[in-house]
Amino acid sequence: MDSFDIIIVGGGLAGLTAAIHLKLKNYKVAVFEARQYPHHKVCGEYISNEVLPYMEFLGVSLPRTVQINEMLFSTVNGKTLKAQLPLGGFGLSRYTFDYLLYRRAIALGVLVIQENATSVGFESDNFSVLTESGTEYTSKFVIGAYGKRGMLDKELQREFIQKKSPWLGIKAHYKLDSFPNNLVAIHNFRGGYGGLSKTESGAVNFCYLVSYESFKKEKDVDCFNKNVIAKNPYLNLFLNNAEMLFAQPQAIGQISFYKKKPVEKHILMCGDTAGLIHPLCGNGMAMAIHGAKIASESIHDYIKNNSVDRHKLERDYERQWKQMFSRRLWMGRQLQSALLNEKISNMAMGILAKSPYLVNKLIKSTHGQIIEGQ
Repeated sequence: MDSFDIIIVGGGLAGLTAAIHLKLKNYKVAVFEARQYPHHKVCGEYISNEVLPYMEFLGVSLPRTVQINEMLFSTVNGKTLKAQLPLGGFGLSRYTFDYLLYRRAIALGVLVIQENATSVGFESDNFSVLTESGTEYTSKFVIGAYGKRGMLDKELQREFIQKKSPWLGIKAHYKLDSFPNNLVAIHNFRGGYGGLSKTESGAVNFCYLVSYESFKKEKDVDCFNKNVIAKNPYLNLFLNNAEMLFAQPQAIGQISFYKKKPVEKHILMCGDTAGLIHPLCGNGMAMAIHGAKIASESIHDYIKNNSVDRHKLERDYERQWKQMFSRRLWMGRQLQSALLNEKISNMAMGILAKSPYLVNKLIKSTHGQIIEGQ
């Protein structure tokens, strides 16, 4: 039976970031990730500049060929609002970003096991992790970073997994050279909204969130694009002029924005596994990375100080996580509710168009400060 200091379930942004951080502190780390790298994921693929110093600390050099400093909102009927992004960001596909992190982790000696973890048990202050092949691994700590929802959520009987999740995410890359490099655009349509921004390859990422109630009225993605999304004049122009680069759009269902607990049965959760920010806030990637940093530092401090009170570690981690992200998650929920109500969103656009100060405050409320490495 293989034993590790830390096992990380999930090899996305949060999982790989935590693995690199903890390996740099000389711990024996394993990551469970069933999918082979590199691969695409349903994601907005805009990332705030707040992550850059921390990425440098981890030894990960990111391509920043697409610098983004402007945001455009539009309502269903095409009413618009433009704003500058105070901190700015850049476009980077998950295909590239995850693969860069994976290669860095492997180079440092992290063991990446290409299997799903099917159960996590905790007894006598140690974890046992069982995989789908029936292999058992043990560790002192487990970090949950397996994304928006996974088989472990059911096994752990997490509260949110019992509730119906009415959201569907769709993503594809498109070729449209005329799309501005410096822009991230959020466009509303009936029952949802979508984001457009360029990635490091020059492709435009179009990722949208839609309610099942709205989507099920159409028979497939093509029909939904033509009959619903194209009602927004900006998205109609985009779809008529852009060439899809994927053979088929990617989709993910059962996306839940219900509150989650940062600690479940002694597992430290981070990234979307701990709490999912609404895509229109454009900061989910940075939050996943920051959450992984907090989890890694919490574990390192616990070991370094020869602590024996695991409950204190869990309480401290939960407090830090909530302090850093709860307000942003709450603001994301309020913004989504407002923008999906056509009457309210039109009224809000009118008010915000006259107040750059309010716009700036709203953007800052969903973004964090510069994340330093240490």
